[in-house]
Amino acid sequence: MPASSTPLQNNSWLPKLLLVGYLALFTALAFTPYSRATWVVENLPIVLIVVALVVLYRRGVQFSNTAYVLMSVLLYLHTIGGYYTFERVPFDWFNDLLGYKRNMYDRVAHVTVGFYAYALIEYTDARGLIRSRFLSYLLPLCVIGTVAMSYEIIEWLYAATAGGESGAAFLGSQGDIWDAQKDMLADTSGAVMALLLYAVTNKRPELAVD
Repeated sequence: MPASSTPLQNNSWLPKLLLVGYLALFTALAFTPYSRATWVVENLPIVLIVVALVVLYRRGVQFSNTAYVLMSVLLYLHTIGGYYTFERVPFDWFNDLLGYKRNMYDRVAHVTVGFYAYALIEYTDARGLIRSRFLSYLLPLCVIGTVAMSYEIIEWLYAATAGGESGAAFLGSQGDIWDAQKDMLADTSGAVMALLLYAVTNKRPELAVD
């Protein structure tokens, strides 16, 4: 049986700085958002993620600086998107650069959802929870895919229930009938990027055998 590896400990100032930066951004953008109803529903899941990361950190479940930076990208981008609504975020420089007619800010934010795969594989590796290398990479990919699907269902239910401008803004399809599928692909693509980064920058801890 594999013995548990030493859990990650992060005594760096960087996670705390990232948290302070998020709190400052959240506070600054809490005033006069484009749509208060959209702001609430867009920020709620992000606040829950932040609270969960803080609780885990205080209980000793900590990640590397790289993992925290990757996880913070979504927090920052999503908070900005909640203020403007995603289709109204000033992102013309990117859209024009790549020739997109729709605002692609939401799609970029979806890619960063997949970045959480880095922390997931880091956690399982640090504790020696999965013996199979294939399964250790497959699990985070499946988790991100499940989260992506679940969030698209939540968007659909909210849009159908709330209706009006708030529902349309939260759904964020911008007239694209395949928006949900493309968002899920973006999430999964982000997970693949994060796992590739992990593969080239980390060596799996050796597991002791009893």
